[in-house]
Amino acid sequence: MRYRRVKGATEKFESLSRYITKDAASHKGMWKEVFGNDNPVFLEMGCGKGKFVTEMAKKNPQYNYIGVEGQEKVLLRAAQRAYEDNLNNITFVCEFLRHPEECFEKDEISGLYLNFSDPWPKARHAKRRLTHSRYLNGYKQFLKPGGEIRFKTDNDDLFDFSVEEIMNNGFTLLELTYDLHSTIFNAAEVTTEYEDKFRLWGKKIKYLKCRI
Repeated sequence: MRYRRVKGATEKFESLSRYITKDAASHKGMWKEVFGNDNPVFLEMGCGKGKFVTEMAKKNPQYNYIGVEGQEKVLLRAAQRAYEDNLNNITFVCEFLRHPEECFEKDEISGLYLNFSDPWPKARHAKRRLTHSRYLNGYKQFLKPGGEIRFKTDNDDLFDFSVEEIMNNGFTLLELTYDLHSTIFNAAEVTTEYEDKFRLWGKKIKYLKCRI
């Protein structure tokens, strides 16, 4: 699905066009042209309002970042963050990428972030979870050898499901915890909007890092 129109969106998108990449599939194999360099590219699926991915871009100017968010109103806020920080190593895609492997070429992505993805709690919707084997096998098609997936959630059931799927699909678990912010893992350094909210509510953040 592409570009869900909201009132005034056309003007807002035009003003932030520097940070919006349309039709991700048409850029398959050519993301270095989008950024104008050969720096490693990292992808966040479901970036929300962009707090996490813009912070990562600020901390790591030697890398490029793509934030994917299907909700137009939400993505506009993410692009606004990048504009306010005058970042030149980030772009956003306003699409629900059901088949992300159609948008990225083999070895084109150096790492993937899945932060607080929709848990899709009903069993009949399991294939929509971004850690389902259908998606995991797709990620393998574009992650570089040794490329890592980092996953955060507050949802116990989704986390347990994700651990099982990852182990059953040939990934190597590198880090795993049911309480991220009680560890020394550097994944605790940059947080998302949901992460900050859930911590205030006393909820523990589940986290894992795995490698192909």
